Amino acid sequence: MFSITTYFSAEALLLLLVTVVLYACLPQKARRYVLLLSSYIFFFSISGKLLAFLLFSTLSVHHIGLWLSTVQNECSISTKGLERDKRKALNAVYQKKQRRIMTFACILHIGLLVLLKYTPFFSQNINALLGLLGLQFRIPVPKFLIPIGISFYTLQAVAYLFDVYRKKIPADKNLLRLALFMSFFPQLMEGPICRYSDTAEALYEAPKMRYDNFVLGAQRILFGVMKKLVIADRLNLLIQNVYGEPTKYDGFVIALSAVGYTFQLYADFSGTMDLVIGAAQMFGINLPENFKRPFFSTTISEFWKRWHITLGTWFKDYIFFPVSMSKPMKKLTTKARKKLGNHYGPLIAGSVSLFCVWFCNGLWHGAGWNYIFFGMYHFLLILSGNITEPVVVKITQKLKINRSAFPYRCVQIIRTFILVCFGEMFFRQESLKLGFKMFGKIFTDFTLKTLKDGSFFKFGLDRHDYLIIIVSAALLFIIGILQEKGICIRSSIAKKNIAVQFAIFYALILFIIIFGAYGAGYVPLDPIYAGF
Repeated sequence: MFSITTYFSAEALLLLLVTVVLYACLPQKARRYVLLLSSYIFFFSISGKLLAFLLFSTLSVHHIGLWLSTVQNECSISTKGLERDKRKALNAVYQKKQRRIMTFACILHIGLLVLLKYTPFFSQNINALLGLLGLQFRIPVPKFLIPIGISFYTLQAVAYLFDVYRKKIPADKNLLRLALFMSFFPQLMEGPICRYSDTAEALYEAPKMRYDNFVLGAQRILFGVMKKLVIADRLNLLIQNVYGEPTKYDGFVIALSAVGYTFQLYADFSGTMDLVIGAAQMFGINLPENFKRPFFSTTISEFWKRWHITLGTWFKDYIFFPVSMSKPMKKLTTKARKKLGNHYGPLIAGSVSLFCVWFCNGLWHGAGWNYIFFGMYHFLLILSGNITEPVVVKITQKLKINRSAFPYRCVQIIRTFILVCFGEMFFRQESLKLGFKMFGKIFTDFTLKTLKDGSFFKFGLDRHDYLIIIVSAALLFIIGILQEKGICIRSSIAKKNIAVQFAIFYALILFIIIFGAYGAGYVPLDPIYAGF
């Protein structure tokens, strides 16, 4: 059995190629099993025997979903023909039973995720607190092997069960269909986080492979590989050097590395999503988009509607709205609206929901104070934006500033980008203390000395590397502008004659071969979000 370390490894691409060939040659029923078998081979090659966790999640989700369905059917039969009061009382009994089942399901799945991923972090911090209190007692710090992708497929599992509980979808009796939904190998490591209604039926139908889907999928895969190898992997040398020993560098180098890491993270994650969505499209499966040109955002709130979209919508649907619509929050909103008005009244309860979302968002990314700080940083930025919005509207109206005008939007985009870079700087730096030192140096030790004396080009990248990064980033920027205007690049290419299409294919392949960061001197960057 070969070992896959990344989506971009030769082994992973070979598995994709073999799966495509078998999928294209076999009948529909067999295609389903090809996808499922490839998914389990992919997972096993990464995590070995930890495949058992994925199998456990799949089987338990299947059983709990049917359990919920049984209770719902019993409720429907038992309340049929009853008077309104009796029907309401009996509905409440069955609803309480369903809530208990969902509580059990959340404890089982979220609890398992917390146990494996966060127990060492909590144990270490409890021991630190005991030390501060002068107590000698220490609790053991366990070490667990964590299955790759557990954060992603756990959220899919919980979303499926909540949708069954809310009667948005029926519980699936077909274990094969549910197993495909839980394990589809292109999305298993880094998402996108799919809903059952997004992909389950299409995966089970295993549509016949079509030439246009194959071509469009291949285009997107190549574009993702270009982002990963040309930009993300090339920037890795600079990022590792600066973030490894940030106190050695001045504010200019740190600021540039913060910008560089933001681009690296985007190129790595969005490049992986291009590969994932492109691979799925080859099979005729449409996965939800996870990025929508986030660097064109004018506010932090908008940025998070464009970045890791499926995670944001998951938190909105399963944390923000449930907290906002809970009875205590509704009462609070009603009282606050009477005293503070229609804008600031609902904002109080909304802020509680927003805090829950961003605390969970930060912690979801990893067990570390840097991730919690990252979540609270964005919580405060979004909250402050919500609070000051009426004031900003009044000021711009008095000054007769057109907020939709291009210059004003440019200022907002630049401001938002800078704020994002600061947040990602703390996100990348494992030590909060070092993160604050880096932040401080940008304002207290900013100098162009390293650029003038040429030492800047000795931190891992030379002039040619920076030129390649700038040209590649400019290419992404131009494509982004066209997409913002509603122009679909891939569809436009598909309408060209076959010679032009192949010329573009070959040009992109040559660009990757010539300018991709690989070989001696380069350390391949593991997919960043696979660690979350």
